[in-house]
Amino acid sequence: MIEVLLLSVALAMDAFAVSIGLGSKSEKEKLTALALTAGIWFGLFQGLMPLIGYLAGHGVLGWVEDYAPWIAFGLLALIGGKMIWESFEEGVEEEVTRITHKVMLMLAIATSIDAMAAGFSLTLLAVNPFLACFLIGIITFVFSFLGVFVGFRSGTWLESKAELFGGIVLILIGFKILLF
Repeated sequence: MIEVLLLSVALAMDAFAVSIGLGSKSEKEKLTALALTAGIWFGLFQGLMPLIGYLAGHGVLGWVEDYAPWIAFGLLALIGGKMIWESFEEGVEEEVTRITHKVMLMLAIATSIDAMAAGFSLTLLAVNPFLACFLIGIITFVFSFLGVFVGFRSGTWLESKAELFGGIVLILIGFKILLF
């Protein structure tokens, strides 16, 4: 279960980083509404996408069972590497001037696509996938909600550090799946 909690936190880092960026550009009067909006959108998508990845991975696991640890490691290493790379770049939210539901949908999809690939790794862990995806969604909601407030208070300096941390954790989970 510890792997699921670590995976949840690592996957939430993308949404947390974007939420920090959104909060840094928000007005104080709209802060709570933005935090709830970000938490709901990001939590919902981060919870659903790994389930899709799990179901797809479960369907093909019989064909690739001998290579599944390598595939999971490769996917988590790629996702983690991408997050580390993105931690050194400006975020997509730099371009966002007005937060609409359409914008939040695009941001939710952009931050959760990686979670779908990570969902494949759930096929290799001895966990209930529905519980795992629920935890991923809840943890992402909390991180996104708090991220808006962190961004409002601190600006964007913490944004890249969150993505860097998430990327490193995903790579370490990949090594754990591969080696143990």
